[in-house]
Amino acid sequence: MVKIRDLNKIKSQDPVLLAVTGASGSIYSLKFMEVLKEAGRNVDLIVSETGEQVARLELKDKGCDTLARTAHNIYKAEDLTAPPASGSGRWRAMVILPCTMGTLASIAHGLSRNLIQRAADCFLKERRTLILAPRETPLNRIHLQNMLLAEKAGAVIYPAMPSFYHQPGDIDEMAFFFAGRLAEFLGFRIKGLKRWKGI
Repeated sequence: MVKIRDLNKIKSQDPVLLAVTGASGSIYSLKFMEVLKEAGRNVDLIVSETGEQVARLELKDKGCDTLARTAHNIYKAEDLTAPPASGSGRWRAMVILPCTMGTLASIAHGLSRNLIQRAADCFLKERRTLILAPRETPLNRIHLQNMLLAEKAGAVIYPAMPSFYHQPGDIDEMAFFFAGRLAEFLGFRIKGLKRWKGI
């Protein structure tokens, strides 16, 4: 018989499922994968067609290649037979970073038109951690209502917003800080993350 502490150990070793959609902010995805890799954690990856197009624009080919190389497993967004389409799959959490408003709307209303949306639906129905990191401004009433619906269903709304109190020297530092905070929100300890020490 498996003991509870053994189940917790198994859960802690489960990979994180990362989905990248077509909103701006691909650098956050790249830094998130890098900090988890540095922490010794595996990341499985799904990238939508538009997500790949935006990533190539923002990160150039080198950044996109790094995303692919860093992933433990890669699943095609159009493959609804892949493991993330089933609630029997084991991942510590699912993070959609960045999350388009179209993806958020589909999740909020229970639509499963691609693997990202279906996997998110599985995480909600299985009561597992689902984090949606939207990157949009300004927000209209539909956006806000969809965020509320998703949050009521169990998702965490974690906007892709940079911080400045740690005085980042460049975009990489700014993205690293956000990615590190997100990783620590999932329970990972990230080395080199600056912390608020007061004024």
